[in-house]
Amino acid sequence: MIAEKTQIPKTLIIFLDIESLRTGQELENIYEEFYDLVKSAGATIVGESSSKQRAPSISNFINKGKLDEIYTLVETTCAELVIVNHQLSASQARNLELKLKVRVIDKTELILDIFASRATTHIGKLQVELAQLNHLSTRLIRGWTHLERQKGGIGLRGPGETQLETDRRLIGHRIKMLKSRLDKAHKQKQLNSYSRKKSRNKLVALVGYTNAGKTTLFNLLTNSKKLAADKLFATLDSVTRKNIDPELGPILFSDTVGFISELPAQLIESFKATLDELKSADLLLHIVDISDIDHRQKEKEVNKILEELGLQSIPQIRVNNKSDIKGVNHKKSNKKSNEVWISAEKNTGIDELREIINIDLFNGIYRGWISLEASLGKIRAQLFRMGCVNEEKISPTGQIYAHIHIGQDELDNLIGINGFALCEDKDIILQT
Repeated sequence: MIAEKTQIPKTLIIFLDIESLRTGQELENIYEEFYDLVKSAGATIVGESSSKQRAPSISNFINKGKLDEIYTLVETTCAELVIVNHQLSASQARNLELKLKVRVIDKTELILDIFASRATTHIGKLQVELAQLNHLSTRLIRGWTHLERQKGGIGLRGPGETQLETDRRLIGHRIKMLKSRLDKAHKQKQLNSYSRKKSRNKLVALVGYTNAGKTTLFNLLTNSKKLAADKLFATLDSVTRKNIDPELGPILFSDTVGFISELPAQLIESFKATLDELKSADLLLHIVDISDIDHRQKEKEVNKILEELGLQSIPQIRVNNKSDIKGVNHKKSNKKSNEVWISAEKNTGIDELREIINIDLFNGIYRGWISLEASLGKIRAQLFRMGCVNEEKISPTGQIYAHIHIGQDELDNLIGINGFALCEDKDIILQT
């Protein structure tokens, strides 16, 4: 038997501006983002309709005159799916489907579909499923007309539970189970965070608007090979890797899911296990696509979400990425204002970024030789756990000499210990 290929539905996109104060350029940017979201989902766009209305209709969200126009457009384009750029209530979505005689989804369902296709890790898949079920639980009635019928027949007679109630109960059980699994994952992440703090590694999290270039920079700093694609939500699963750059101190870098304007609240809640990792970060690198003409508004959106997550107090470096693109007004990096201009793709401006990171986290970096008495084995082990040791030599008498790179603050704490000292090459004695 030959497997049937999945059919990509012919899609009609509906863009509505509900009486906003946005400028023409801002509206164009929002429209382009919505269009890119639909394309990212793999839809075949056969038509589009945009309009402005004062307020959404309570029953259909879309005003009657515009709805008639969309119905005609559905028929002429043979569209099988309609996507609206707003969040619809369950009744509004159902009424639209009855009027248009095709499936209708909103922005939330669209993003969830993209998330489902991007999730690769176990935790990521659990988070997506939880978000989908939370969304589905409020609109079960849309799916089937039989849901209001009670169970009946031989062996099925009971207290009169409707099929709709049964489905809601089953979904409720599944949601409870998913939350339990994610809680366990969250506790594991907390243990990992405790272990990291014990090893004295700093955590730097990369945050920013979707498609700003976070993963490209992450790969550059950690020598990783994560998928970095020019599409929305290419990264969904949070990944943490150890720094391999010798110019940086003992750091762990974490790549996170990109944000987007008007990100639904239930999505943020479902991805709590991922986003909570940001709370233990010592520093945030806010990656901004400086080539985007709407980058200031997107930067505000990211900061708004960070504030909602209670992360506004964590130190932040503004990283203006894609500064190599033609037309960008490139400026000099500013250490005082914690702002740096880079191109992750071209590997430019990275030296300035390293310097600012080191100053923010460690008050600068010491690179040189130290000597340790043989009795300071715990200090030696600590330095190795931190990944600070570049080279080590041991004299016949047991004196330990190590070439290290370490934060100035950490070094200041060690200098006061008896048996610990700074030294130079000429001070290293390997012969009796």
